[in-house]
Formats: sequence, structure tokens, C-alpha cells
Amino acid sequence: MDYSQLLLFVTNVLFVVSLGWYLITNLQWYNYSITRVISKHHKPWWHLFYFIFPFMVYYGMYSLGWAEFFSIYFYFAALPALFVWHKRLDKPLVLTWRVRRFLILLIFLTLFQNFLCTVNGACEVYGVFMPLLIASLGSMIIEKFLFLVFMKEAKRKLQGMKDLRIVAITGSYGKTSIKNFVYQILKSHTTTYMTPRSVNTLGGIVKDINMDLPSDTKVYVCEAGARAKGDIYQIAHLLNHHVAVVGKIGPAHIEYFKSLENIARTKLELMQSTNLEKAFIHVSATKEEHEKVEFFGDEIKDLESTLEGLSFSLELNGKDVPFETSILGSFQAMNIAAAVKVASYLGMDMQDIQKAVKKLEAVEHRLQRIDAGGKIILDDGFNGNLDGMKEGINLCSQHPGKKVIVTPGLVESSEELNLELIEAINKVFDLVIVTGSLNAALFDKHLQVDKKIILADKSKLTHVLSQQTASGDVILFANDAPNFI
Repeated sequence: MDYSQLLLFVTNVLFVVSLGWYLITNLQWYNYSITRVISKHHKPWWHLFYFIFPFMVYYGMYSLGWAEFFSIYFYFAALPALFVWHKRLDKPLVLTWRVRRFLILLIFLTLFQNFLCTVNGACEVYGVFMPLLIASLGSMIIEKFLFLVFMKEAKRKLQGMKDLRIVAITGSYGKTSIKNFVYQILKSHTTTYMTPRSVNTLGGIVKDINMDLPSDTKVYVCEAGARAKGDIYQIAHLLNHHVAVVGKIGPAHIEYFKSLENIARTKLELMQSTNLEKAFIHVSATKEEHEKVEFFGDEIKDLESTLEGLSFSLELNGKDVPFETSILGSFQAMNIAAAVKVASYLGMDMQDIQKAVKKLEAVEHRLQRIDAGGKIILDDGFNGNLDGMKEGINLCSQHPGKKVIVTPGLVESSEELNLELIEAINKVFDLVIVTGSLNAALFDKHLQVDKKIILADKSKLTHVLSQQTASGDVILFANDAPNFI
């Protein structure tokens, strides 16, 4: 192999791996669904620029006998562009074992193909498509096999924990908050563990059970999410939980489910547990009565919501029980109510529950108050529903000083709901900073505030805020969507 052949060999390997890196990054964002990567991607032009165009240039130049020119294009244009793209991502590729297995398989297949071509002298151009296709298919088969193995291990582990009680929680809105509140209330009563962060897919739950669920846990609090019919059923079949909680139903992820009825039916799949003893269902999910179902959402009274916290009472067993908490947002009273009912059902004394509610800590990035440099920051970055965002806006309206909101708008939602959000923003804020391009044109057209800034590059946000805000301002971060959206 002479120098020119070696250059072509190495360039091909790096080119295939760079395309594989782009592919697996997008697959990780969209739950490893190639259909969603193609049909649901919010910036499809990325596929054209970083994947399809380089692919066409590769075969175009080789067919014209300009292989050496492709090396120049790759090392001085395509590869640097992909590197800059990767560095600017606020949600870059996480090198999980699944990603590593894909990349190792891709590199091996590419080297093997190129070695055979070089030895036999049968290839005028090293392949690109076949290593990517076979690595993708091979990775799917490997992951499917490993998942079935891990699923059996998770079921076996849960069945072996004889004293374990499982609480499964779902809903369009608030399921992560309910999970955290149930955990915080119960942990002073018994040994309790919850799925971390926003882990709520079947794969994430299986991994959590196998790797992190302590063997001495008495109550396992698990969040269940869905993007399609049957997702919740699969989780219910794995957990066979004793207590189910279905929170408020709304148009979150409406583009996947098409209707509120489909969303409600999917969330109610949580009832499909052979061990189910009790289910707490929000009134928005269904009105169908069942001997194991207790509805919640209408029993909240005397609700007061300020920038300092909440106070309200719940009608429980014919009595009005008062609660106070530093948690922000009137909608959180509903989530706390669900957590209170779960704790009470699992045997916790009501006075202890009241004390635990008073000590509740805000869920990170969900109307979390941060005081810094004389500014009040309301971090609601993980809240992507209209009702929750409106509550953040309402809290800001109580502040006497300058009001600033940073938001990309609603994601995976409709123009109608975004217009409703814009209307609420126009009534309250002095400065609106719109991040990302998804809803930028809509906001730019309909915002009627003193000042608006359309910020396509989120890396400039810190500088903009330092220039545009001062002590005494309130800043609401509403729905911090990653920049691939």
C-alpha cells in the first residue's frame, strides 16, 4: 500500500465514523428511533448538511476520479464543520455502552471492508453505506438481545424483594414533581428510592432497577413516560406495581398521540398491574369509577400562591387539612395532593405528612427559585406545558420590578397554544428573549412588549442577560429546550 492508498484508506475510515457519530447522536436524542430522527427532527436541514451532502460529495468525487480532492474537502471542510457542530451542542452525545458498542462495531466493519478491498484490489472506491447500514442493523439486534436479558434480570430482582412496595406515576404534566414529592415525604417514614432525574422510559427503568435500586428498599417510586400507545403498558407489565398515580392529562406530546383521548387511554394503561391495590387518578384523565380508584384534583381549598410558596388545604376523610410549603406554583398543590394521598395510603401519619410537606424542596428546573446578585431567578427549564408556564408568568406578575422571560416557546405543541402563551407573556413582561428557531418567527410577529431579543445561538445567552438585566429584576427561564430543537 503506497502513500496515496493509505490516505484514502484512513480518510474513508474517519469519514464513515464521522457520519456514524452524527447518526448515533441524533438517534440518542430521539430514543434510538430512526423514524423519529427522519420525521420528527426539528432541524432536518442538519441531515442534509452534515450527512447527505458529504455522502454525495464522496461518491461524486470518486466517480469522477477526484479521490484526492475529497480528502481535501473532508479534512478542511466536512470534518471541521462537524466538529464545530458538536462543540456547539448543549446536549452532546453521551458515550453510553450502547453508543460505544455501535461505534466499535462500525469501526470494525469499516476496517474489515477496507482491508478486504485493499488485499483483493477489487474496490475502486471504499464503501460508506454498507458499514453504516450493517452497524445500525447489528446494533439494533445486539441491543434487542441485551434488553431482553436485562428485562429478565430486572423482573427477577423485583420479584426477589418480597417486602417491596412499588408506586408508579404517570401523566401529561407533573409526573416528575409527584415522584419527587412522594419520595421526599415517604423517606422520613420508610426506606424509599425513586428513579433518578427524568428517567421514565422502559429501558431507563430496567437499567435503574438492575444497577441502582438498593436491595433494602421498602418503597420504589417510579416515573412512567410514553410517546406511543403501549409504552405505559410495557412499564406496568415490568413493575406490577401496587399503587398507581395518573396526574393531569393535557396536550403534551400531542403530535405523537394526535388527540387527548389517545393520551388519556395511554396513561391509564398504568392500571394494568396484577398487584394493583390502589390508583389515584386526576379528574382530567377519566370519570369512570372503579373500586380501586380515588380521584384527586377537586379537593384543594383556600389556595394561595406567591413568590414565597404555597398554602392550601385538602379535604381528606371529611376534614380540611392545612398545608404550607416553599414550593412555587399553584399547580403544584395538585401534585402535592397526589403525594399526600399516596403517603397516607402507605400508612404515614397525617401530622408527619404535614411536616414533610412543609420541608419539601423544589424539583430542580421546575419553578425552582434562585436568588443571585439581587435578582430573582425562576428556573422552570424542565417545564414544557402551557399551564405550568402560565403559572410561572403569573408569579412573575406579582414582582414589582422589571420582568424578563427566556423561552423557546412550547415544543411538540401547536401554533394555537403558542399564541395563547404569547398573549400571556405580552401582559406581564418587559423583556422577552426567544431562544432557538422553532417558534422564533411566530414570537417575533406577535410579541408586543417593550423589548424582544431573538437569540438563535444560546451560547450568547449569558452575555445578553448580563447586559440586559440588573439587581431587582425577576428572570423566568421557561422551557429550556436543547438547541437541536
